[in-house]
Amino acid sequence: MAEHNNRLMAARDLQMWFPVRRWGFIPAGAVRAVDGVSFELRRGEAVAVVGESGCGKSTLARTLLAIHTPTGGRITFEGRDMEQFTSREMRWYRRRVGYVQQDPYGALPPFMNVHRILREPLIVNGVRDRQEQEERIRDGLREVRLVPVEDFLDKFPHMLSGGQQQRLVIARAIILNPGLLIADEPVSMLDASVRVEILKLLRRIQDAHNLGVCYITHDLSTVRYFSHRIMVMYAGKLVEKAPVGGLLDDPCHPYTRALLRAIPDPEPENARTYRPVPGGEPPSLMNPPSGCRFHPRCEYAIAGLCEVEEPPHFVPRADHEVACWLFREE
Repeated sequence: MAEHNNRLMAARDLQMWFPVRRWGFIPAGAVRAVDGVSFELRRGEAVAVVGESGCGKSTLARTLLAIHTPTGGRITFEGRDMEQFTSREMRWYRRRVGYVQQDPYGALPPFMNVHRILREPLIVNGVRDRQEQEERIRDGLREVRLVPVEDFLDKFPHMLSGGQQQRLVIARAIILNPGLLIADEPVSMLDASVRVEILKLLRRIQDAHNLGVCYITHDLSTVRYFSHRIMVMYAGKLVEKAPVGGLLDDPCHPYTRALLRAIPDPEPENARTYRPVPGGEPPSLMNPPSGCRFHPRCEYAIAGLCEVEEPPHFVPRADHEVACWLFREE
């Protein structure tokens, strides 16, 4: 019962398909960007969703943000079914979910200064008291370490560095005191020197507010700094879910192993250990392979099985799930 009360969000068999039409009106199939994804996110937990570009990570994030309406499956948030939300409940939900975008400069309106950028979500969501607005704005800037506060209030986005812009995006995401933060590649546009700094800031904010965080990334080298659990996504499906240490130290799925081998190592003597993910590009999400979607690129594919039947999720060890026939029960 306690674990159920600690659950912040859950998705069951979530689908987000985009219809494709020829000549604008002839149905020609669908892009299966998210296809049967199930997971849970607990309060105070950071879950990383990793995978190659085009695997459906960002579409999953936008679906959780209610930017897209799911094609199938269901999402529950704090025990409520989002499919049943009224327009008023949907406004409540959007206040409870903060969003940190990938490109901080593109996410900030260039014609607004810092004060106006942070005041806008407060006004839109009914915080009318000017004193409360000012307190929240200053508290938000202090929390993301944009201090002294008075030095930043009148600045415009182009006057800030990339790291400062992302701190402002984070301040805007948390100013309504959300319960969930969705961070879509929050450090991929930043210099390497500030990436870990921003991730540590997010972790500090998460701990201070007991936030659930969904961290979308293609960079497995950053997840150890920030995440409690990892979900590996391939061609619209989750292929492995596990605590961060167990997955990075002992991955099960051949795709996860290939991703880890593909992380560049700065040590020259280790350069020969680098191996790209085999088999070229991921498959088309409009016409994915039958059976296991990774089988055309997998060096361990079982003939007559992997290309025919889609694997369920097996549990090779406690709190570790993998969708791979190599772990089927005998």
